Amino acid sequence: MPAPQESYLRWENDRLILLDQTRLPQEKHFLALDSVEGVFEAIRKLRVRGAPAIGVAAAYGLVIGVREAPEASFDAFYDHLLKQKKFLAASRPTAVNLFWALDRLERKALSLRERPVREIKQALLQEARAIQDEDRAMTEAIGRHGLSLLQDGMGVLTHCNTGKLATAGIGTAVAPIYLAKAQGMTIRVFADETRPLLQGARLTAWELMDAGIDVTLITDSTAAVVMRRGWVDLVIVGADRIARNGDVANKIGTYGLALLAKAHGIPFYVAAPSSTIDLETATGDEIVIEERDPDEVRTCYGCRIAPEGANVYNPAFDVTPHELVAGIITEKGVIRPPYSETLPHLLER
Repeated sequence: MPAPQESYLRWENDRLILLDQTRLPQEKHFLALDSVEGVFEAIRKLRVRGAPAIGVAAAYGLVIGVREAPEASFDAFYDHLLKQKKFLAASRPTAVNLFWALDRLERKALSLRERPVREIKQALLQEARAIQDEDRAMTEAIGRHGLSLLQDGMGVLTHCNTGKLATAGIGTAVAPIYLAKAQGMTIRVFADETRPLLQGARLTAWELMDAGIDVTLITDSTAAVVMRRGWVDLVIVGADRIARNGDVANKIGTYGLALLAKAHGIPFYVAAPSSTIDLETATGDEIVIEERDPDEVRTCYGCRIAPEGANVYNPAFDVTPHELVAGIITEKGVIRPPYSETLPHLLER
């Protein structure tokens, strides 16, 4: 399989090692994190990003956070764990995998409350490793199911970064593309730049070029043109949270792409692990959308591109209505409408 030989996120020598994505493509620099504050900062500052990768990083962050927790009693340990969990949860409010991973470790601790705290700490590390291993397997499965949608010679447009940089494996939305290449298929990828932080330009273009995949970088405003010219047969994007009715929260600009795809008769798919599905959130209207620093828009790589003090609206995500989504590619298969029925059924399986 075409999974990368080098892992961009791993646990090594009791530290979380991750590639600092804010330095790409200029520099390939790894961080070695051994404090919960360091993991918080890495998630908050997008040094690690992508819903699955955030979940894995948060799990290891909690392992680090309870390292110095008292061991005299479970209650004292658990109180410390809850404080560290609350701290890490505040790093990114939209990505559901963050909360899913933290909740999973909390449940693991509660299930072992009769065991010595030292054993619980070790079990939490094993649970974090299991989350990472499961994510690798899930990305392969997402790729296999998504591969059924591709044909040799297709053009695929993708948004933000949803590859091996965003997960513990080969990605979500671009996972089928990796598998298509492994089978000898030729897929032409259009990666939009993804303003304001340019994840498509800095990360997706870098990653796909590194893998030898045909990728063309376009500005966000060029998407309609390449669609009209017939160069795009399919749009596949990732997701940070999927509501019960199939509304999808993803990187800002996704909603606009879905509207363009609808106007041009192009199928619009979302690829995400089932852990991204949040049945407790009925519709996209209930999803909290993170708003980020206005200077991310006023500046670009330290250069001011707008008047100082200009008013800025800078949401990190938008919500695409489920009516625009042709299907949701998960590790369990491609899910079709009506999502309010098929998504709960998927999780029951």
